Amino acid sequence: MTAFHRWRDPVVLEDLFLYHLARLQAAAGSMVVRLCEGGYGITRREWRMLCVLAETRRLQPSQLAEQAHLDRTRTSRVVTALLAKGLVRRESQVGDARRALLQLSDAGRALYNELLPQVQAINRALMDTLPEDELQAMASAFARIHARARELEQSSPPPKAPRNRRRPGAR
Repeated sequence: MTAFHRWRDPVVLEDLFLYHLARLQAAAGSMVVRLCEGGYGITRREWRMLCVLAETRRLQPSQLAEQAHLDRTRTSRVVTALLAKGLVRRESQVGDARRALLQLSDAGRALYNELLPQVQAINRALMDTLPEDELQAMASAFARIHARARELEQSSPPPKAPRNRRRPGAR
């Protein structure tokens, strides 16, 4: 009889793969969050948007939302904050002011260029614990799990949470 890893057939919280991912994100991600918030006054979502804009140059807000994996409402809030901080510029399209393009400002580009090497160093420090063959295997496994998650989401999307997340009857 083949023994299965506990992540394949979870019984308790500690057996859930997604729980372990969340704990990893909390532990490793907190270093980046502290760096962004404490050192540069930006949130992790603002950092994500700066990275996407740095890599793509110019995007419409809807494209930015899609590439940053955020809904349009959150994207709008983050863009508003980045505009207020002078890290992003908005250019209206000629003939259609609603179709704006977003890009990094000079200050946004400078912040990105200063912060990225520090985040890369954190990433390297985490990855240095794995030999190259294990890192390659992990990357391959994550790609397969990600593809499967997308298949599952498309075949049976979970219900959306109500906007008012309070329990019925709660005030």
